[in-house]
Amino acid sequence: MDTDSNSGNTPAPWHARTAESVAAGLAVDSAQGLSPEEAASRLAKFGANAIRETAKRGVLAMAIGQFRDFTTLVLIGAAVIAGFVGDLSDTVVISAIVVLNAAIAFTQEFRAQKAIIALRRLAAAKSTVIRDGHRRVVDAKELVPGDIVALEAGGSVPADIRLAWVAQLKIAESALTGESVPVEKHCRVIEAESLAIGDRSNMAFKGTTVAYGRGRGIVVATGMQTELGLIARLLDAGLESKTPLQLRLAQFGRRLGLIVIGVCAVVLAVGLARGEPAGIMFLTAISLAVAAIPEALPATLAVSLALGARKMAARMALVRRLPAVEALGSVTYICSDKTGTLTQDRMHVEQVVSADGISWPGAAASGAEPWASLFTALALNNDVEERPGGIPFGDPTEVALYRAALEAGYARAEIERDRPRVLELPFDSERKRMTTLHPDATGFVAYTKGAPEAVVKRCQRALNAAPRATFDAEGAFDIAGLMASEGLRVLAVARRAWPTLPADAELRHAEQDMTLLGFVGLIDPPRPEAAAAVAACKKAGITPVMITGDHPNTARAIAERLGISDDATQVVSGVQLGQMTDRELADRITHTRVYARVDPLQKIRIVDALQAQGEFVAMTGDGVNDAPALQHANIGVAMGKTGTDVAREAASLVLLDDNFATIVAAVGEGRRIFDNVRKFIKFLLTGNSAEIWIIFLAPFLGLPIPLLPIQILWVNLVTDGLPALALSAEPPERDLMAKPPRPPDESVLAGGLWQHALWVGLLIAGVSLLAQAVAFHSGSTNWRTMVLTVLVLAQLWHVLAMRSFRTSIFAQGLLSNKPVLAAVVLTFALQMAVVYVPALNAILDTAPLTAKELGLCFALSTAAFVAVEIEKILVRRGLLYRS
Repeated sequence: MDTDSNSGNTPAPWHARTAESVAAGLAVDSAQGLSPEEAASRLAKFGANAIRETAKRGVLAMAIGQFRDFTTLVLIGAAVIAGFVGDLSDTVVISAIVVLNAAIAFTQEFRAQKAIIALRRLAAAKSTVIRDGHRRVVDAKELVPGDIVALEAGGSVPADIRLAWVAQLKIAESALTGESVPVEKHCRVIEAESLAIGDRSNMAFKGTTVAYGRGRGIVVATGMQTELGLIARLLDAGLESKTPLQLRLAQFGRRLGLIVIGVCAVVLAVGLARGEPAGIMFLTAISLAVAAIPEALPATLAVSLALGARKMAARMALVRRLPAVEALGSVTYICSDKTGTLTQDRMHVEQVVSADGISWPGAAASGAEPWASLFTALALNNDVEERPGGIPFGDPTEVALYRAALEAGYARAEIERDRPRVLELPFDSERKRMTTLHPDATGFVAYTKGAPEAVVKRCQRALNAAPRATFDAEGAFDIAGLMASEGLRVLAVARRAWPTLPADAELRHAEQDMTLLGFVGLIDPPRPEAAAAVAACKKAGITPVMITGDHPNTARAIAERLGISDDATQVVSGVQLGQMTDRELADRITHTRVYARVDPLQKIRIVDALQAQGEFVAMTGDGVNDAPALQHANIGVAMGKTGTDVAREAASLVLLDDNFATIVAAVGEGRRIFDNVRKFIKFLLTGNSAEIWIIFLAPFLGLPIPLLPIQILWVNLVTDGLPALALSAEPPERDLMAKPPRPPDESVLAGGLWQHALWVGLLIAGVSLLAQAVAFHSGSTNWRTMVLTVLVLAQLWHVLAMRSFRTSIFAQGLLSNKPVLAAVVLTFALQMAVVYVPALNAILDTAPLTAKELGLCFALSTAAFVAVEIEKILVRRGLLYRS
């Protein structure tokens, strides 16, 4: 018996063998089926027809795994130190942040494991088989290779099957292949051995659905050996990649932790060398360590991502994994499905052409020939069902033809009152045409539509738009070929007059000696907004790529209309891709814009090839076949309206409107969020840098320790909290989508961020120490309160000035980010309370300042604002931080 495990010469693929050969190879009688005993023996040999799940990490292991990240360990250490110092509020806050982050990561990992579960639900529960010559209903999991299975409309295909008999069988394979319309099936041999799944039209695959007709076939693969099983294996092997920000922050956290430990050790050593009390210096060093660790960063990031996710949901993009919100900003390639994402997911009559190549001029000419006969044929030769409210329901192609006739003024319901259908020859995949007969004023007329090669050769004349003496069959084929080259699905329409109703014996002649009426070209048209979205992608430095299960000509036509591709050499078929070596693919990958007829492994190969070039890839998809690539891509984007549960579980983002333009909007939101993340990192590091500089430099300037441990923690609390959080609401920069994507491996401190944190922190420390020096040497006892006040006020001026990397606050306007303004006002009020409320004076060891002292603090603190505004002028002129 032929199986995948046979040794020796590899047999021809199932689709390239006759049904009889397949039956013989699987040792089964097509009429009798397997015996129960043989079926049981094969079940023991091949196993259940089910999608297996491999062992996953247990819940406890997943939970513990969330606390192994270096940044998380640093935060835990900061919480312990804060508790040791006596700042229990910081301990509680930091601990809550760590637990919250761990809970979010745990939820994401748990959800990722549900994709396989959703895949298993696709399997049919019951199947009709023939065993010992009798039809039986058995559990689908009991099917074995060699079983003879019956397929009926509305049922699921329970295994991979080589079809042996069909009756107008159409199978919806979009979930598996991406094909937008049900595929017509036949049982003939297909000679080509290397074919995409969508081209194996004599096969039925596990997990697909019978849309129309009936069929019977031989099971050739079950369980994990099916095409669906292959996808399950790919999903199980797939590893979710971390987002750029996750990688950057992990690296940043490691470096910052080491730097903070080193700096605090130096501060402790210098203080002890100067003879400062050991207890005070130890607490100062520990307090500085707690202050230098930006424990508010994870919380601020979580809030920023959550707010971004909320905005995306309002724009029809549902975020399933929060880190994906920011990661969209790094996208350099968007690999998009065609059907429903770039197109409208409905067939539409694009062209109506006469037999002599003249296009329909419009509704005004609908009453003239050949248009009157052509549209009458489209209305009558149609199986669309009219539902309440006049809504057409049926095959997508038939619905499109029905609508075209209706828009031209030919309503089927009205025409059928006088010309009801009296006979028909249904469409089948052998004849590739459909004929209906109707009464006419002169007798009866037969209308035929179908593939041009199945109709034109049976015509002897044509009803031309311009008078012609003879029928030009070759010219008609050229017209159809030209339409097909434009990516249209072409149907030929013809008629034949009968003086009397033909007898049953004459029906076979109804499709001979016909008059060609013309051609109809159909296509799933692009979404109106898709072209603008593609243009926006290109402007933003993002390369859009189409990956589809449709025919290469159709894919190329849509890609050209949308501006994705303007060169036929940029189109690669699945067969061509399968013949390429990895080196050849690497050479072509950055030039190819359209992939057609690709299988799941090839989609992963495309993603891998792009990632090997350093690209950050977003992949869209809706079918089961898309799930492995969605999981493998940097960002997986599933369709919400038409997508399968499997695709949605494997994705990070779900488009509720299945619209490509929504992805582009989400990319813009991702970029805004990353910009804001960099802004609050910039703000936090600058403040922490200032605190470190103040403590570090004071001894070298002959000044006492400027701040007590409790005061350091106070600054950390008021400035790392509300102002930093408020930056997450910052609107996008004006040129956000006019810049290329940031490199995925670019440091979070790039673009002058670390230089800014260093020199602005030094400036804030300088003015703070200047206030201390003036007060200390003038004999004022309020010098420590003045240092604290200058430090806090300078950071408030700083947060106002650094809201944009380039644009002046005067151009932005104070009210363009009301949360930041409110945070500044509230923090200022809190600092004034610390200075002037006696109860707080006792806690934080502060004292009320005189009007002169407060004025000096206020004046000195504005230096940060002025300096950052000057910095932005230099940046705008290209004199600073050029990348």
